[in-house]
Amino acid sequence: MTLREAQEGTEYIIQRIETDDEELDAFLFSLGCYSGEPITVISHLKGGCVVSIKDGRYNIDNQLAEAILV
Repeated sequence: MTLREAQEGTEYIIQRIETDDEELDAFLFSLGCYSGEPITVISHLKGGCVVSIKDGRYNIDNQLAEAILV
């Protein structure tokens, strides 16, 4: 299941990130978004969603939310 399909307020464990862009992988890793890390969808928005990773909240777009599998 992708983050776009995840329920708000439920904590999930990131299974994998499906992207061919190495810069995007490095950016997500710097946020703490990598396999085995817990992630929570705070809310779904029209253009993406707000997620909580470690101690931070981030707004990610739908394309990125589709690349993160939980």
